[in-house]
Amino acid sequence: MSGWRRPLWRALAALGIALLAWWALTEGSGLISPIRFPGPSETWAAWQQILWEGYASALWYQHVVRSVALVTIGFLVASTLGVALGLAMGASRTIEALVNPAFLFLRPIPPLAWIPLAIVWLGLGDAAKIMVIFAAAFVPSVINSFSGVRQIDKPLFEASAMLDIRGWRYWTQVLIPGALPSIFTGLRLSLQASWTTLVAAELIGAIAGLGQILNQASQDIYPPMILVGMISVALFGWVMTLGLGWIEARVMPWRAR
Repeated sequence: MSGWRRPLWRALAALGIALLAWWALTEGSGLISPIRFPGPSETWAAWQQILWEGYASALWYQHVVRSVALVTIGFLVASTLGVALGLAMGASRTIEALVNPAFLFLRPIPPLAWIPLAIVWLGLGDAAKIMVIFAAAFVPSVINSFSGVRQIDKPLFEASAMLDIRGWRYWTQVLIPGALPSIFTGLRLSLQASWTTLVAAELIGAIAGLGQILNQASQDIYPPMILVGMISVALFGWVMTLGLGWIEARVMPWRAR
C-alpha cells in the first residue's frame, strides 16, 4: 500500500468508528438526549434541508463557497506578508530591532478584539471579515518564519559566506530552504487560526457563510443544523490542510520520505 493510502485508510477507519459511536450513544441507546445532541439521522435530514431548500438565506454550497473564499484570501495575504516579515527579521538584526517592539506589542491582542475596529474602518462587508482572519493568521507565520531562520545551523552561514553567496541567491539558496520546515509549521497554524476565527468574522453582517449557519441555527435553537455547520467547518478545514500538506510534500520531498 502506497504511503498516502495508508493514512487515508486510517482516517476513514477512525471516521467510521466515530460515526458508529455517535449513533450508538444517541439513536442506538438513547444515552444522550437528541435535544442536547442530535443523532446522525437528524443531522443528515438537516443537511438535506440546507442542501436542497436552503437555510440562513442561502444553499449549502453558497455558504461553503463564501467561507472558503474568505479564509483563502485572508490566509494567503497574512501568510505571504507574515513569512516575508519573519524571514526579514530573522535575517537582519536591524529589521528585528525596528519591527519587533511593535510586533510584541500587538501580538497579545486576540484576533476577535479587532472586530470593532474592522467594522469602523471597513464597514460590514467582506473586507472587515478578511481583516479579522488576517489578524489571526499573521502572527503564527511571522513567529515560525523568524524561528526557522534563527535555527539554521551556523556552518551553513559560514559556507555561504565562504562561497560568496549574496543578494537574491542568499535568500533562495540559504535562508528560505533552511527555514522551510518552520515556515510550513507556521502556515499550518495560520490556516487553523483562519478557520477558528471564521465563525466570529462572519458575525459581522454576513449574508452567507458557515458562520452564518451556526449563528442562525443557534438563534433558532436548531441543534442538527448547528452540527451541520460545525461538520462543514471541520471538513473544509481538513481538506485545505491536506492541500497544504500536499504542497509541503512537493516543496520538501526529502521530509515526506
